[in-house]
Amino acid sequence: MVILSKKPKTFEVLFNDPSKTYYSGGDKVAGRIIVEVPEVMKVSSMKVFGIGNARVEYQKGKQRCRDEIDYLKYEDVVHLDHELTDSEGYVTLVPGNRYEYMFGFELPQPGQLVSSYDGKFGHVNYYVKAVMERFSQPTVECKRYFEVEEPVDVNTPDLVSPICGMKEKRVTCMFIPDGSVSIKGKIGRKGYCEGEDICIDAKFENTCSRIVIPKAAIIAKHTYQANGRTKVIKEKLCAVRGNHIISGMCDIWQGKCIRVPKIKPTILGCNIIHVDYSLMIYVHIPGSDKLILELPLVIGTIPFNSFGSRTSSMCSQQSTTMSSSLVSRGMPSPPPSYSEIPQDMLLDSPLTPLLNDYDEEDGPLFMRPPPAYSEVDHGLQF
Repeated sequence: MVILSKKPKTFEVLFNDPSKTYYSGGDKVAGRIIVEVPEVMKVSSMKVFGIGNARVEYQKGKQRCRDEIDYLKYEDVVHLDHELTDSEGYVTLVPGNRYEYMFGFELPQPGQLVSSYDGKFGHVNYYVKAVMERFSQPTVECKRYFEVEEPVDVNTPDLVSPICGMKEKRVTCMFIPDGSVSIKGKIGRKGYCEGEDICIDAKFENTCSRIVIPKAAIIAKHTYQANGRTKVIKEKLCAVRGNHIISGMCDIWQGKCIRVPKIKPTILGCNIIHVDYSLMIYVHIPGSDKLILELPLVIGTIPFNSFGSRTSSMCSQQSTTMSSSLVSRGMPSPPPSYSEIPQDMLLDSPLTPLLNDYDEEDGPLFMRPPPAYSEVDHGLQF
């Protein structure tokens, strides 16, 4: 005899703050489990799990490569606020009522988690799973995923230092030397965030007989490791290009910008999944391989703070401190009035004569008044 069991009318996990887009290490994940039943149902227990793991799975020839690492394992049994159990320890749920099981737990401290990721051959997922065990009926469960984003600060000393490099390639035609192509490139720093502009300073020289084209692109490199094997996928996210360079000429980029698109931050601390970024400055050479210069990038979550802004804030803070100290010490007294000056210190006459004290003949040229129209020498008229 087959016993047909009905599923709950409503069985879902809801978070207390549905507007929260992501969690970080040390945050509290809290919510409730909503249950509505179509008929009388006896529940023996309601369990809640917090699960987070990284998983890699792909086919390498005839071998199937798989690996998994756990980052979050939480388990608890939750109860109703006013839970009444029968003699056998079951909780009876009746139709028409809405039942809420509250739960909450803290994520591991910062540095122990890995940011959420969803790739072609692997992922890093975090979710809350509720499992309801019923009397004489199969167990039912539901899940609710949430995002984890570990902070990556791009203001550390190694990420604010300039990055530069140089590459050169000798070009041949039918084994005959045909000059060379070279790249010199530099960017202001290594760490950037989504939406920021990367300003490129570069010089391209072309001494071969072909017309070459300078370009630049942001590249994402996805690395998956399992069973001692490695699978790498590269993806071009965005690109810019310069003008054609004919033979014997060069092209210079001064602050040519490429904007960081909406991408996930660099994944750090995972042993089986790596996501690295780089700025690839390259030259397209017809009939030959590209000349490529790669500058490493780190995509973070905490934006860059320029030194000037920090200096200005420090200066303003220092000026505020100085002004407050002046107020505490008191302002200097105002100067005395003229009536308070002793008579013996007053001058009878000024040391420097006034303009009208100069004689018309003896005074300096620039101090003399202009002559009258009648005194103008008519011999000077033209």
